[in-house]
Amino acid sequence: MFTSLLAAPAVSAAAAHPYGWGGPSWLFILIPIFWITLLVLFVVFMGRRWRGASRGYGPHGWAPTVSAEQTLSERYARGDIDETEYRARLEVLRANRPER
Repeated sequence: MFTSLLAAPAVSAAAAHPYGWGGPSWLFILIPIFWITLLVLFVVFMGRRWRGASRGYGPHGWAPTVSAEQTLSERYARGDIDETEYRARLEVLRANRPER
């Protein structure tokens, strides 16, 4: 008799709600939203790092890396410097090139 008295409130409470004790929790929606947000943030962050690995960081943000020799060649092609200055600066650049 004592066990039937203890079980009676549980049975009546479960019968009042079709989903059990109070219905589905709000976490039912919140947990998938959390994981989707976390996945999107991970993809965005890693995507920026992967794209940035192939480019160098310039003075005006992310820009393709241009070597000093390419810049010197462009200046010579535009006529900003003459051949003797081009060869002298190219020799200095190649002499001071860091070892890899």
